[in-house]
Parts: sequence; C-alpha cells; structure tokens
Amino acid sequence: MAKNSKYKLENRRYVIGISVVLLVVIFIIRLFCLQVIDSDYKAWADSNAFYKKTLYPSRGMLYDREGRLLVYNQPAYDVMVIMREVKTLDTLDFCNTLGITREQFVKRMSDIRNRRLNPGYSSYVPQLFMNHLSAQDYGLLQEKLYKYPGFYIQNRTIREYEYPNGAHVLGSIGEVNKRDIENDSYYIQGDYSGRSGIERSYEQVLRGEKGVEILLRDAHGRIKGKYENGAHDVEPVSGKSLTLAIDMELQAYGEELMKNKLGGIVMIEPETGEVLCMVSAPTFDPKILVGRQRGKNHAELEKNPYKPLFDRPLMACYPPGSTFKPTQGLIFLQEGAITTQTQYTCHHGYPYGGGRPACHGHYSPLALQYAIATSCNAFFCWGLRDMLDVKRRYPTVQDAFEIWKDHMVSMGYGYQLGIDLPGEKRGYIPNSKVYDKIYRGRWNSSTIRSIAIGQGEILSTPLQICNLAATIANRGYFITPHVVKNIQDNPLDSLYTERRYTSIDPVHYDVIVDGMRDAVLAGTCRGATLQGIQVCGKTGTAENPHGKDHSIFMGFAPYDKPKVAISVFVENAGFGATYAVPIAKLMLEKYLKGSISDGNKYTEEYIRNAVILPNYVQ
Repeated sequence: MAKNSKYKLENRRYVIGISVVLLVVIFIIRLFCLQVIDSDYKAWADSNAFYKKTLYPSRGMLYDREGRLLVYNQPAYDVMVIMREVKTLDTLDFCNTLGITREQFVKRMSDIRNRRLNPGYSSYVPQLFMNHLSAQDYGLLQEKLYKYPGFYIQNRTIREYEYPNGAHVLGSIGEVNKRDIENDSYYIQGDYSGRSGIERSYEQVLRGEKGVEILLRDAHGRIKGKYENGAHDVEPVSGKSLTLAIDMELQAYGEELMKNKLGGIVMIEPETGEVLCMVSAPTFDPKILVGRQRGKNHAELEKNPYKPLFDRPLMACYPPGSTFKPTQGLIFLQEGAITTQTQYTCHHGYPYGGGRPACHGHYSPLALQYAIATSCNAFFCWGLRDMLDVKRRYPTVQDAFEIWKDHMVSMGYGYQLGIDLPGEKRGYIPNSKVYDKIYRGRWNSSTIRSIAIGQGEILSTPLQICNLAATIANRGYFITPHVVKNIQDNPLDSLYTERRYTSIDPVHYDVIVDGMRDAVLAGTCRGATLQGIQVCGKTGTAENPHGKDHSIFMGFAPYDKPKVAISVFVENAGFGATYAVPIAKLMLEKYLKGSISDGNKYTEEYIRNAVILPNYVQ
C-alpha cells in the first residue's frame, strides 16, 4: 500500500514538472511570435514611441534630345491617417475642411480597414486617406490639424508636363493596385508608379529610393522632435533623369498634322535606332491624367469612340499593303528565285487564282527596280510563284514557305521588335502549318498570292514598317528602336546599341533602294519630292473590310548616309499618295530643314484642315 502511494506521488511530480515545462515553452513561443514573427506587435510597440515618416524621393525628370525639359515634379500633399490614433473627432468640421461629405468620409475609412481592398493593412501605420490636396486645402488643413488626432500630412510630388504632346510616349503615373503591392515590396497602399509609356517601362530607374524620418512621441502620442537628432534617419535617393531620343517640336508638328485623323507617324534615326517621334492619332494632353481628376478623365478617354488611349504605332496591326513589296524582292533575290534582270509581264494584274490582284497601268514586261517604283502587284505574285512552285529548290511548298517566313522574321516582322515601351504588338506572319490547316495540306503560291503584296493574313504595326525603312536605309541591318537616348549615370541596354543583321545579303539592297528612289522621282510617290534632298519611298494602300482603304507611306532620306526613316499610316484615307505621302514629305522637311518651305505651305494647310473620320464614328 505504501509502495503504491509512493508511486502515485512520483507520477504527480512528473506531471507537474512536464506541465511547468510546457507552460514555459508556450510562453517562449508566444513571446517569439509577438516580438519576431508578428509585425503588428512590433508596429504597435514602435508606434507608441516613434512615428516613422516616409520621405518620398523626387522622381527622375524627362528631357528630349535637344535638352528641352518635358516632365518634372511639383509638390503635392496627401492626407494620411493612423487608425488607432483616431479617437474623438469632429467629423463634420473635418469633412467641411476637406470639402467632402460625411458619407465619403465613412466609406473611405471603411475601405482603409478592408484588407481585401487594402492588403497589408495595419492600424498602427499611416494609411492614405486623401491624395493630391491643393495648396489652398493644404494650408487650411495645416492650421486645424491639431484638432484631428491621427491625421497627418504627407509631402509628395506629382508630375508636371511642359508640353501638351507625346502623351503615349511619356506615359503617366497612377496609384498602385493590389497586384503591384504583392509583386514589389517597395510599394504600399497609396504609392504611385508608372502606368504607361516611359513612366512604366523605366519605373525602377525613375522612382528612386524612399527615405524615412523617425520622430519621437510623448506619452500622449504628440510629436516631440527627431529621435536621437535624426541619427537613424535615411535620406531618400532621387530617381535618375532620362534624355529621350524624341524631338518634341517634331512630335508636336506630327500631332498637329494628324489632328482629326486616325493613324500614326513613326520616325527613326537609322544609324542609332533612336525614335525621333511617335505620333498616335487621336491623342490627348498628358496633363489631364494628373491629380485627383485622373480617374474621371481616364474614364472619359476610355469612352471616346476614337480610342485616344490606343497607342496605334505600337498596338495597331494593319495589312502593310505595298510597303511590304521590298521585303519580297529581297527574299526572291536571296533565294535565287529572281535576279535583278528577271522580267515578268503585267497586263493589269496577275492572271492566276480567283479575284486576281489588279494593277494600274505601266510598261510591261518589267524588272524588280521598276516594279518597286511602279508598285506592280503582278511582279511580286510571279516572284512568289517562282519561289514556292515553279523553280522550287525545296522538297515541298511547306519547306519553301518556312524559308520565306524565316527571312521575314529576320527583317523584324511577326514578333515584337523589343522597343523600350510597354504594349508593343507582334503583328502576324503565318507559317506553313496555318495554311496546311486551312487548305488541308493542298495549297501553293496562287492560293496565298495576296501575301506577296502585303494583304491576306499579313499584319504589321507602323513601328515595324518604319523599322523596315530603317533596315533598307542601312542596307541590311537595324538597331532595335528605342525612345530613351540616355540614362543618367547608366549605360543603355546592349539591345539598343547592337546591330541586328537580316538574313539577306547586303548586296541585294541596292536595287531596292534604287527602286524606292525611282518611286519618288517618277513613280507612285512623286509627291514626296523635296528640293535638295534625295528621298526614297514606297507607298501602300491597304484594303480595309470595314470601310475606305488605309493610306500608307514608308521611306528614308537622304539616299546616301540616311539620317531618318519614316512611316505614315492614315486610316480610311484611300491611296497612299493621297494623304500619307504629303504628311511624310512635311515631316521629313521639318526634321531635315527645320522649317516648311514656302512651296509646301499650301500642302501643309491642306493637311492641317483635312478631316478624315471612319464611317462607324460619323
């Protein structure tokens, strides 16, 4: 009996001992969670003694190639709130001070607490209540801030634009969303980042690095000054400024010419790949997407049937029409399907296949150089036939077509070029599998003859068309088009400095260049003639199933050592020579000569006053 009691006593000791150990372990784990893992506890502890004020860096400024300041910063003020510090508050007075209703106040406070809308919410750290106070509202609130415990003013900057041009290129900034915050720890609710254009693609360069100012609180939460005289403060690091390749005066002139029209203008310096201007029409003043009215103005732009937010040079995919013909001539020469002396007949069109491509009158038979100058449809359909069918050096038509496609890709078609702007589309170049699927493996050049003249399934962007002009100007290579010319204290990515050679032997480019020169002298784009400047060009008229044909031009100048390549695309404007050619002529003269000559003033006035609207908008 005594032995049994002793055994029970020993068991109780073990149970008590284990319980004490478990209790200690639980306390240690809980303390570890509170002090190390749980950030809310640390925030609460710190907020009792400190107020960590974020210091926002100055965003990098933007300049054009001539050193003109385009985008800079202006001071702005945000109202911040620390929710746990909001106690007694005269809500009506506070709302009147900020010019809001009580309902708006209640909704905003509710949204701040909503962790779905505001991920990472903590009642111990500052939250954005209202952004972009005017200087007048800021002054009024500052005088009465002592009456509103928990509310503070955060100094920021907003973007200011020196010119009402270049909205798509420059881009805009806007408040970060949930995905931004989840993907980058740099951002918190209420921060801003680049949403489009240069502001977006160079966000990490432009934004800089945040700083922090640690302020000491007393027992009542009042700010008493800097903690340890600012010894632990971190100064913000300003973002780097960018010099753009854009000539803003040229950009503004292009936007003026494209007013009341839909389309785009792209100009590239062939030697460097620098984009001199990129006009998207219609456009808008970038100033309207700044400040508290940004959301409202953006919504109105979205509703506009002309789609001013749509960046046509990068995103619009059109049939390139006859501007595509130089690529075909180059491929046929490279593959030995033709020589520079090969002649084909043209009796107002290509005779094979239903709905044959028609052609305007010119001498027949004709060789490649004259075919480029006169934009002969039949010549390039014959050339495609000789490559794919008649003089086949390949096992199958599919093999021949894959060779054709690979040459096209090397010339910058079918894939993104890689310009340093967001949203670039790839256009479309089909492969043999596409036609195998459509025609069940039974097809030849006559089945797909329209691709030889830039129609059918072929799609390209105005940027790709201009890049082709730059490639021909360089006689066989291009540098990836880019909008940024220089980054403060940083080199450009090698993508924007290295030459990208096509798969075509440079010797074949001479006849194409001569053909494009003849097109301006006595061919389809005589309207591009400029006194004292040897312009080379190629027109295009792209069929449009939704209305009138599109007017296209691509070219470069001068003939030797070209300084500029250009593409112009005007939707629903008819023949290439009608609108695209005179617009290109004016843009080339503006860039190469600095002003418009008296002889071209009538053309300038005619283009400025022209209104070309698609049928579905009228």
